Amino acid sequence: MMENASSRPRLADLILLLGRLLLSLIFLHEGWTLAADMTATFDIFAKLGLSAPVALATIALQIGAGLSIATGFLSRLGALALALFCLATAFLFHTNFASQNELLHFEKDLAIAGGMFVLSASGAGSISIDKLLRKQTNRMHPWLRAALS
Repeated sequence: MMENASSRPRLADLILLLGRLLLSLIFLHEGWTLAADMTATFDIFAKLGLSAPVALATIALQIGAGLSIATGFLSRLGALALALFCLATAFLFHTNFASQNELLHFEKDLAIAGGMFVLSASGAGSISIDKLLRKQTNRMHPWLRAALS
């Protein structure tokens, strides 16, 4: 059977997939790194004045939302969560602008948040689980249908 041109991914869809994978990489890597050594993670968070439950929530957010973006499953929600996380990280932990390193981290967090806001507005594109599920929307709960739109 011959595939028609409209069913093949366009260049924009491939670029959107590449962008999603690149955006998710930093969160998946950091989440797995934190999860790999929980004792060290709890110590680091304690030095920042944060509790173990906050550390666990951070790991869950980074891995869960990172996978959401990479796979394109509820990616708008995952991107919005990580955009807000990046803004919070920038404004809570990287405000010593006398340090060039801190300024760089602040700007990096703002840039990533910007990319996540764009992704939350645009959606995952046609190469995504969201796109596959959208075909089944008549059998879905209304909140899930809205999240996939």
